[in-house]
Amino acid sequence: MSLGLIAAPAFAVDPAAAPVTATAAPAAPDRERARMNQRVFDRVWSEVRSQYYDPELHGVDWNAARRTYRPAALTATDDRTLYRTLGDMLDLLDDDHAGASPPAVARRRDTQRNRRPAIGVTLRPDPSGDDYVIERVRPASPAGEAGVAEGWRLIAGDGALWTPEEDLVEGRTITLAMVDGDGVSRALTLTPRMMEPTPAFVADRSRPGVLILTVDGFEAGLGRWMGEQLDGLPADTDVVIDLRGNPGGRLAEADAVLSCFLPRNRLWAARTGRSGRRIELRTAGGCGDLARPVGNEVAVLVDANSRSAAELTPAALQEARRAVVVGAPTAGAVLISQETSLPDGGRLSLSRADFVTQGGVRLEKRGVTPDVAAPLTLEDRRAGRDPGLEAAVAALAGTQTEPPMAVQPAPSL
Repeated sequence: MSLGLIAAPAFAVDPAAAPVTATAAPAAPDRERARMNQRVFDRVWSEVRSQYYDPELHGVDWNAARRTYRPAALTATDDRTLYRTLGDMLDLLDDDHAGASPPAVARRRDTQRNRRPAIGVTLRPDPSGDDYVIERVRPASPAGEAGVAEGWRLIAGDGALWTPEEDLVEGRTITLAMVDGDGVSRALTLTPRMMEPTPAFVADRSRPGVLILTVDGFEAGLGRWMGEQLDGLPADTDVVIDLRGNPGGRLAEADAVLSCFLPRNRLWAARTGRSGRRIELRTAGGCGDLARPVGNEVAVLVDANSRSAAELTPAALQEARRAVVVGAPTAGAVLISQETSLPDGGRLSLSRADFVTQGGVRLEKRGVTPDVAAPLTLEDRRAGRDPGLEAAVAALAGTQTEPPMAVQPAPSL
């Protein structure tokens, strides 16, 4: 099982439900469902107790947590209720990497780069925990054709006809309870259809003298792909790496990206696991067939949804004075995690090691502060503007007036 830096997707959000005047007794799960609920809950609870990077579990009484949450988990009649309960228990750790994805979510993640049934939206849990925000809408998709727009909200509370814990099936219509940009409630019926996957990595050479590399995730093959894009690049071509909205991914691919720009064996971070042993992370190569790192000027774009590997990478380049970081402060979700398969096909993400940068910065709960502030608002996106990209290009061209500011080490913890 490979180490990764990807914040656990919070798909088991508990949106506020509409008030009701009477509450019916919850239906009891059938015997098979109850037995599977028990297996899933006990596996999650045991993994945290024995494998979590902090043996003290951040001071949480884990036995008390079991007594509190196990009865609700065992009586859950559907995946949404079960995984909401698991999420509530894992939230006690106050760790963005500790999360459980229900089977349908895990299946969608596993087939993200495959041709599959889709409606064409990217969902992100709202920080308030009440609903989901529509972050992206694919053109020529069922959602796009129905007029769904970025910034709309999907309400997935009790009684919703469809929630993200359910599968999408080609040709089987679903009804979404949504709130549009004007605050108007809408019920939209969409029919999922087979759609080609969007690429994980995209190179844009449309601007003279600038190569823009957009990375949606630190997935397998990223280092090799980036090496191919940089191989033979003219020295006077600037490089912009766009990590906005990137949830992280494989630790080895983060190292490969850093190896594209930093010398081999360069210390860039350290991790400390449950045993307390500190392990240094040094660049090991892996940037395609490049024999040595490139010397081109580099800017990295980040935002509040840049997480994990998409935070440690700009932090390492920033500390090495190798890149200017542009955009908005990152999420501060930077621990080294692993995923474990659960008995029902769901997935548990759990932090296995703490992480500090070469300069001693613990990015968890802190994030990366950009050298150049250039947030991208919803209004900008709808109008087709990208102030972050413009600021990155300007900074590399030498027209940015404010000098870069390096991240300062945080106090030892």
